[in-house]
Amino acid sequence: MKTLGIIPARHESSRFPGKPLADINGKSMIQRVYEQCSKAKSLNKVVVATDDKRIFNHVTSFGGEVMMTSDKHQSGTDRCGEVLLALEDEGEGYDVMVNIQGDEPFIDPKQIDLICSVFELDPTAEIATLVKRIQEKEELFNPNVVKAVLTEKEENTNLMDALYFSRQTIPYLRGVEDEEHWLMRHKFYKHIGIYGFNVEEFYGVLELKMSTLEQAESLEQLRWLENHYTVQALETTLETFGIDSPEDLEKAKAYL
Repeated sequence: MKTLGIIPARHESSRFPGKPLADINGKSMIQRVYEQCSKAKSLNKVVVATDDKRIFNHVTSFGGEVMMTSDKHQSGTDRCGEVLLALEDEGEGYDVMVNIQGDEPFIDPKQIDLICSVFELDPTAEIATLVKRIQEKEELFNPNVVKAVLTEKEENTNLMDALYFSRQTIPYLRGVEDEEHWLMRHKFYKHIGIYGFNVEEFYGVLELKMSTLEQAESLEQLRWLENHYTVQALETTLETFGIDSPEDLEKAKAYL
């Protein structure tokens, strides 16, 4: 199985312009993401996909692989598609593509290997992702933390199918008035925003139009579910550290 890791990175951001180039104790965010991804045993190649020459030149400066893409893309998924098609035109074919967030400088390579293992456990898998058990009430009721509702784990593989993703706290626990008790009464999962795609299926994903559920929740993965794609998940115990704002950047520096 030949696997490609792509890190979409754009310079413009309403909350944090220039985020990929932000310095975190001597290294840029995008360099830290790239170096962590390069440690994953499952990836045959890692490429940064950007629409900005500053990011392109910076990745080149630290020896990373990078490709310029259109500035018209609406999502990181579309940006990944352009890179995948360009590489195939050059004779580089891949079986699996992993879309890795460019704002998680401390992503653990084991998480990337875990998501790639879905396609080994189930060769027919279409889309793969990760989830983590929610342990804190603040996460459970935070609309910025995306929740996942899943099927029971399959025997032997521990794979689960995603039934739905939401910013809302789901499922609702009827009859449990005190929110402090929710985590004791049910197992809740949060979604870890990394995706693996069977490349053959991915081309169909690229053709999909924005769906009504996606518009309602502002969650791209709902487009896939609404169009009958199966998203399979594995549970991770490893935490992620996404950086969405300058305040998060200060937390990252303190973390280091």
